[in-house]
Amino acid sequence: MKKELLIWKILGAGYLTAAVIALAGGLGLLPAGVILASIAGLFLCGVFFGYVVRRHLKKLKSISLSLSSQALIIPADFRGTLLEEITFSIRDFLSRSQDQLARVQEENQGLSLQLQLLRRRKSNVEEIINSIYDAVVVTDERERIILANEATEQLFGFMFENDKPKIITEVIQERGLIDLMTKTRQSKTAHVRHELTFQRQGQPVSFDTVLSCVEDDAGNVIQVVAVLHDITREKEIAQMKNDFVSHVSHELKTPLASINAYAEMLVDGEAQDTETIQQFCGIIQGQAQRLGRLIEDILNISRIESGLIKVKKETHSLALVIRDAVEMIKSYAQEKNIQIESPASILYDQVYVDRDMISQVVINLLSNAVKYMPAGGRIKVSSELDEVEGQVKITITDTGVGIPPEDVEHVFDKFYRVQANNQYAKGTGLGLNLVKQIVETVHEGNVFVTSTVGKGSTFGFVLPLAAERIAQSV
Repeated sequence: MKKELLIWKILGAGYLTAAVIALAGGLGLLPAGVILASIAGLFLCGVFFGYVVRRHLKKLKSISLSLSSQALIIPADFRGTLLEEITFSIRDFLSRSQDQLARVQEENQGLSLQLQLLRRRKSNVEEIINSIYDAVVVTDERERIILANEATEQLFGFMFENDKPKIITEVIQERGLIDLMTKTRQSKTAHVRHELTFQRQGQPVSFDTVLSCVEDDAGNVIQVVAVLHDITREKEIAQMKNDFVSHVSHELKTPLASINAYAEMLVDGEAQDTETIQQFCGIIQGQAQRLGRLIEDILNISRIESGLIKVKKETHSLALVIRDAVEMIKSYAQEKNIQIESPASILYDQVYVDRDMISQVVINLLSNAVKYMPAGGRIKVSSELDEVEGQVKITITDTGVGIPPEDVEHVFDKFYRVQANNQYAKGTGLGLNLVKQIVETVHEGNVFVTSTVGKGSTFGFVLPLAAERIAQSV
């Protein structure tokens, strides 16, 4: 190391001396020979300096190659010099750098695996949330929507973009939901439940809405989650059950009241003669039969809807079923001077049905036509065979009072009665619903109705032919 410092000192002194002589020559202080000699000496020093540098560069190159191969080789004349110290320092630095780089690479690999796992979990969570039938919406502390599933998009009519979160008021116009989410955030309520009703296509839609807060470690609300479960159908069913109970109670109460009243009069001895007693007993019997029919209709409808009714299907001629039903209702029609035109027999009108049920359908439709028709009217029963479609259509047309347009679509509903026609006849409102259940639920057919007030109505049903039904089953 001392030798190397001496060489660099000599070279430095030589360059400095040559520079001074050149400067003095330039000022005219030294003769030209001295100046030329100094220039020559400067040139020689430069050559020697270049040789030394080149020699050292070659050795440095060999050292750098040995460093890269992790097999350090120090030339003999470099040992104990400054270059040796620098070389060892570089080697130590490179060794530490490689260790750090290995640790960083290992940490990066771990972070990469964790990132992939988080991405997979995020994707799974999004798929799960999108598969939920209920609408799910999540907002952050700035009331931006950071998560919304497909049900939410369909409900509120917007497209959720994960990379472009929007303020909830920009995409959802339902103030009820927005106010609830704001109150939940302010109150820091962990779990709250509300019922919300929105208007969709002019119809009210009800939702059982559950709201929850998500807090950080400091207790600050960072997210609000709202889950909206559509309970519209459930409310309709509940209302239908309430209406059903109410109607049944009312319909049962009427005949029971009559039975009770006339029975009390008999007990109290208000009927003294045989004729009055028979009259009271006849009323009691009629109301009891009405009560029995009502209960039987309710039970039949309930059995059909629950699938518990016993059905005995066989191949029958529909024309013969209609003929027998017309014969049963003729005496009732003759009391009001009403004519019934029945169809001629049709060949190959075989249907695969429960004869008693289909007979009840025809009788119910014929009796309704007679009930709501003034004396002297006419009923026409017709049958139409469609071999292409594999079905037969029965229509019963009357010249009665007709049904108002607003009531036509409801006549097959349970307990529905046309208020405008109450003066003509009384009923339970179950007969036509039973017709619908028998034809559509039990026999996979269709019922229909058309009507004009003051001119009459046409009720009918369509059933598949037996051949078509058998072909489908095969």
